[in-house]
Amino acid sequence: MLPDLLVPLAGDFQPFNLFRYITFRTGGALMTALLISFLFGGQMIRWLKSMQGEGQPIRDDGPESHIISKKGTPTMGGLLILIAFGVASLLWIPMGSVYLWPVLFVAIGYGMIGFSDDYLKIRRRNSKGIPGRVKLAGQIAIAFIATLYLVEVTPDYLRYSVAVPSFKDVLIPLGVFYVPFAIFVMVASSNAVNLTDGLDGLAIGPVIICALSFALIAYLVGNAVFTDYLQLHYVPGTGELTVMCGALIGAGLGFLWYNAPPASVFMGDTGSLSLGGCLGAMSVATRHELVLGIIGGLFVLETLSVIVQVASFKLTGKRVFAMAPLHHHFEKKGWSEPTIVIRFWIISIILALIGLATLKLR
Repeated sequence: MLPDLLVPLAGDFQPFNLFRYITFRTGGALMTALLISFLFGGQMIRWLKSMQGEGQPIRDDGPESHIISKKGTPTMGGLLILIAFGVASLLWIPMGSVYLWPVLFVAIGYGMIGFSDDYLKIRRRNSKGIPGRVKLAGQIAIAFIATLYLVEVTPDYLRYSVAVPSFKDVLIPLGVFYVPFAIFVMVASSNAVNLTDGLDGLAIGPVIICALSFALIAYLVGNAVFTDYLQLHYVPGTGELTVMCGALIGAGLGFLWYNAPPASVFMGDTGSLSLGGCLGAMSVATRHELVLGIIGGLFVLETLSVIVQVASFKLTGKRVFAMAPLHHHFEKKGWSEPTIVIRFWIISIILALIGLATLKLR
């Protein structure tokens, strides 16, 4: 919005020229989202606490310590992230940006599903919200609509293909099967972040790291000069996603201020489903879906730990981990919560560096 309003006035007031530059607007979006979080975070937490009473229902089958330490903490903190992210994105990105709307559509749509899930959990006072099949159907429907739009605005040669990391000319043509593939990326990313969100600050840290990584990817992929030098696939317009990533980083940092151990608020499904879906949509838009699997490798590990645990128990009657997802396994092993969170952040940083290295290794 601000670029649309101020850039035309640059002839009369030269500093408005700054709004032409993605880097400047990315910093503006980050600071705007951060400021919104700081200004309204405390009020929102107090409001959520007054509305929820006893806070988020704690799983009976989770770690025993959570029943005491997490009791009374309000959930739905993802609302703060969504508001800060959405307002900052709309302020600092031109309204005509073709990639603004599908990513925002996925973030808000998944956020609404998560909000409904959180609301039912609080109302019923148990850890079961929307039935899994209903939730999944909603996620697929939203991802389907976003995918059709993203495919339409993508250059013809990339439209139905998947780029392979580290190979400059290798594209896997999927044809019409690209649509279910892209849907899978968004839905899987959303649920993977949701599974990771089990300890104070655990999920939001890697989300910020992923957003930082995709800010760089979007900036490079949307710039013809850099794509030619690095031999990447050029996707016009994706540079504006850098600004969205800046807004996501600012909103994430603002939320982390309140979610750091011991957390004053949980993001809930409102935040985790939304953030994961948003990252998935960005990876589809930039055509770096496979790189998301590397950069977001921590989310993949958490998801695989659940799959392995369930499969093992059903097939053999034995559990591979003390508890799944993986972070609960280490809790059972005696690791303290801050130790798990910080070490998982370190793993996330390492995986992000490996993922970004594929941009140059061609």
